[in-house]
Amino acid sequence: MIMKLLSWNVNGLRAIIKKGFPDFLKKERPDILGLQEIKISDEARGKEEFDFSGYQEFWNCAKRPGYSGTATLVKDGIKVLKQIPFPNDDEGRVLILEMERFYFVSIYFINAKDDLSRLDFKMEWNDRLLKFLKKLEKKKPLVVCGDYNVAHQEIDLARPKENEGSAGFTMEERSWMSKFLKAGMIDVFREKNPKKVQYSWWSFRAGARARNVGWRIDYFCVSCNILKKVKSSFIMDEIVGSDHAPVGIELG
Repeated sequence: MIMKLLSWNVNGLRAIIKKGFPDFLKKERPDILGLQEIKISDEARGKEEFDFSGYQEFWNCAKRPGYSGTATLVKDGIKVLKQIPFPNDDEGRVLILEMERFYFVSIYFINAKDDLSRLDFKMEWNDRLLKFLKKLEKKKPLVVCGDYNVAHQEIDLARPKENEGSAGFTMEERSWMSKFLKAGMIDVFREKNPKKVQYSWWSFRAGARARNVGWRIDYFCVSCNILKKVKSSFIMDEIVGSDHAPVGIELG
């Protein structure tokens, strides 16, 4: 059976619902969909009803209202063994589901900020996350999707020279991404499309999306031992509603 796995930083769940998200869900029918930056608290979520008919819902909301947060939708009938918490995750950035064959991990990585004020914290957090994921991987392969908030190589953004040292393209962030991949994870899109130029995020400024001045910062990375199960990897840059495009893989 081929599974369609998608990931999307929606930049606000309420906002994306008003911009056609229910229609997107009905049309694409992903088996699993990881959502990042949902921007809704547990308290607010309890007062609102979201109609994700045909899906099981899993949530990891930030303690701070209207900030960060992740959610994952899994088709009814697909067995989820359990949700695994990532320690000290007050910002709701990591949502881990143990499936029968793999761990599905949806992550909203920390933004280093324009002034790089969160860069050191991000690097520490990333290292803690990697250690946690490698422990999980001893039991089952990983499928790690989300907004990584880093363009790994020059091919992954439209203007690399102008952005050297900027948040999302600092040497520290890029080096950590290399470290993550050397630890046995595979950037599936780049593996399947070595020279393809395609982006998943565009600034709201200066009509960047219309001019395709973008960055590829949303990824699916998988454990090397299930790479052969990945049939395709894609970026749905025609889908609007957020400053990010959905990304996905098909897994056999």
